[in-house]
Amino acid sequence: MLPEDPGSFHVYDTTLRDGTQQEGLSLSVGDKLAVARHLDEIGVGFIEGGWPGSNPKDAEFFRRARTELRLTHARLTAFGATRRAGLAAADDPQVAALRDAGTDVVCLVAKADRRHVERALRTTLAENLAMIRDTVTHLRAEGKRVFVDAEHFFDGYRADTDYALAMVGVAAEAGAEVVVLCDTNGGMLPTRIGDVVSAVRGATGARLGIHCHDDTACAVANTLVAVEAGATHVQGTANGYGERCGNADLFSVIAGLETKLGRPVLPAGKLRELVRVSHAIDEITNLAPDTHRAYVGASAFAHKAGLHASAVKIDPDMYQHVDPAAVGNDMRMLVSELAGRATIELKGRELGLDLSGQREALGRVVDLVKEREAAGYAYEAAEASFELLLRDEVEGERRYFTLESWRVIVERRPDGEVVSEATVKLLSRGVRHVSTAEGNGPVNALDRALREALEKGYPGLADLDLVDYKVRILDGRSGTGAVTRVLVETSDGRDRWDTIGVDENIIAASWEALADAVTYGLRRQGEGAGRDAPPRVCPEAAAGDAGETEKITAVNGATT
Repeated sequence: MLPEDPGSFHVYDTTLRDGTQQEGLSLSVGDKLAVARHLDEIGVGFIEGGWPGSNPKDAEFFRRARTELRLTHARLTAFGATRRAGLAAADDPQVAALRDAGTDVVCLVAKADRRHVERALRTTLAENLAMIRDTVTHLRAEGKRVFVDAEHFFDGYRADTDYALAMVGVAAEAGAEVVVLCDTNGGMLPTRIGDVVSAVRGATGARLGIHCHDDTACAVANTLVAVEAGATHVQGTANGYGERCGNADLFSVIAGLETKLGRPVLPAGKLRELVRVSHAIDEITNLAPDTHRAYVGASAFAHKAGLHASAVKIDPDMYQHVDPAAVGNDMRMLVSELAGRATIELKGRELGLDLSGQREALGRVVDLVKEREAAGYAYEAAEASFELLLRDEVEGERRYFTLESWRVIVERRPDGEVVSEATVKLLSRGVRHVSTAEGNGPVNALDRALREALEKGYPGLADLDLVDYKVRILDGRSGTGAVTRVLVETSDGRDRWDTIGVDENIIAASWEALADAVTYGLRRQGEGAGRDAPPRVCPEAAAGDAGETEKITAVNGATT
């Protein structure tokens, strides 16, 4: 059994209860168990599993957690409300559900705002205090550690300070280990939070916690200010999930406590697991990671402007508030029209290229990037295409095939079916390949034809999958004649990469992105390009060229 240490600083996660109130977020019981395991891996102190008396899913979660959840660091916590008005705590079914949830810790929500007591609970102020006292006393007698969430505390403190303080005092006197001051509506600002927490601590002597919502985009700041004012228990959710604008992002709170306030609130070495766990939980919730999240986002330590890059080249700390590695992140250089030689040199260093003595090559790459970005390319969104560009300029072009031509036909048949057919002609390893394939669209047909032309020479292509395809019209004023940007995301089952194509013709832009995706994938696999072999024309393929509409036999002997 985990040792009880009520005097330590508490990191309390409420992702599985408060976080699941986010619009569009729904977790199965299996998902909740998986999220809990990840939270335990980084060493949070408490994981709020849900409200066992409120719905069958949470009841099942607590039932399965008894046998399926083996926590190393965290204590599982059951959440619920104080007893109903006029009913003894021992006789209240929802209090019984908390008592029987199988957890050592219970967190009770209780009203701290007299307006909510009178209008929402429809009871008296005295009865509300009695409900808090009776429920805490009962659960403590049952051997539970009890935390009390003082709901709407800051609004209640403003409306009736004496009653809000009385609520905190009653909870603490009844045996609540922590009284958590909740900014339930998320409307507080840091200066006000600090003043109130300090005043409440002085007036009651209770151990205080803080629970903030992000409706003013201040939840993390409010939480850290509350700690500086004396709170020793912080609540939040993974990645800031939650109702409306979300809750305090617990990962940002933890990183701020450890790196800014010097409070080691996680076990040694666990802080650098934040990025991994943040992304793993996003995968479970099926939410796209926010690249701009503080500390853990892919863009959190990304530098784009040339002036920044020049300074970072001298000393990374000049434009970074903390070492990215401390939270498991990396510094990234973004290549765009703002790039200078320093940006390209640092980006090359990321890719394992030493460009410190190649001033001319750096200049060529800078000019080429600026020229292409002006034409519509966006290399910060397609780093794989940029790496190919950079390596071609620095190491010499080393491609796996040379395109001769491609052609796409889209046919609507009498039965209403629309079929796309693509023909690709190219040279690879000195051999001319001609391949035709059908697909559920012109891009899919092109992708299949390209793979069929190359797959025997490069069997590793079978491991590559196109997982996303995005199109953007760059100048809507030109209508259907506008320049089109295509971004393709490809995966080999382990990693993903993005490539780009730009053209007035959407199929031409798509081909460019597809060709880069395949080339980059083969480079990752360590394939040799064989670019010095002389071209050799396959007789069958050459014969097929005589009639453009004839079925063409590919050089490997297969027909398509």
